[in-house]
Amino acid sequence: MISRPESAQKLEVRVALHTRSFALDVAFAVEPGVTVLFGPSGSGKSRTLACIAGIVRPGGGRITLGGDVWFDASRAIERPIHERRVAYVFQTLALFPHMTGLENVAYGIARDIPKAERKAHANEMLARMRVAHLGTRKPQTFSGGEAQRVALARAFAMKPRVLLLDEPFSALDSGVKVELLAEVGEWLARERIPAVLVTHHADEAAVLGERVVLLDKGRVVRTASIDDPTLSLPKIRAAAK
Repeated sequence: MISRPESAQKLEVRVALHTRSFALDVAFAVEPGVTVLFGPSGSGKSRTLACIAGIVRPGGGRITLGGDVWFDASRAIERPIHERRVAYVFQTLALFPHMTGLENVAYGIARDIPKAERKAHANEMLARMRVAHLGTRKPQTFSGGEAQRVALARAFAMKPRVLLLDEPFSALDSGVKVELLAEVGEWLARERIPAVLVTHHADEAAVLGERVVLLDKGRVVRTASIDDPTLSLPKIRAAAK
């Protein structure tokens, strides 16, 4: 059997990244559960996720998960992407077009697990996401909702330590979105790992989110509980435009 992830720990993020046109300097903590990053376009949300995942190297700062240091500029520590075991789901999904649905899901599972077990687990995740019929088909034949389910099955199958969601539901119609939000919420409630959701949609924040971090011009301007009475979702929606 593929083991469950180790006990969930707090993700702590402090990153600085400066370019000619933009300066990112943020610090916040992500407890097990979903923290929503809200803010106007260009406020640094996606760049922050890329730093957490290890895709972008910050110019300074520190990123830790519990006692595990992923990045520390002062100590020249930078854990590679594969050692962080982060599941990153984009709006564009990034499914491999030359692979079947089953192969896409199995790709993220650790290679030290026997091939037969990887295949069985990938099939199980496709079934849980209600797309078992896509196991032998390739992404160009998937609908938008089907592709999203396969991408999420791949993310969940790798037993991630942290889940990053960068507007993965924005291109879906409302009916499919409602179903997927419920399924992702159930998985996160069971696994209780730190998750960060970037979204411009208040309904997604309301369903999945527990905490909100508001960004503006590369800075954190506020953090609050999702049900903080002074932080109404209509106001969040306006701030995200």
